Amino acid sequence: MTDVKVKLKKGDNVRVIAGKDKGKEGRILKIDRKDGRVIVEGLNMVKKSMRPQREGEKGSIAEIEAPLQISNVMILCKKCGPTRIGYQVTEDAKHRVCKKCGERL
Repeated sequence: MTDVKVKLKKGDNVRVIAGKDKGKEGRILKIDRKDGRVIVEGLNMVKKSMRPQREGEKGSIAEIEAPLQISNVMILCKKCGPTRIGYQVTEDAKHRVCKKCGERL
């Protein structure tokens, strides 16, 4: 499978635009370019049963973040909220900018 082109980065603040957590916001913890998925802090929580690691220890049920499809999240601009990402090239560097207001992301 080919890698998905992603304009998002780890640490970006995003809003979920589709699914059970629609409207909620969080920070990106991990991006999986191969499968086109992102893990967002505190969103899409699922329960996972954990096996005991040592003898005498009990197993437990932990809540972890499950991956979301990249198309289901939008980056948040400080001024205008959820937006798409564009690029602006200057002499020294290439910067990500908000498509609505033109501010750097």
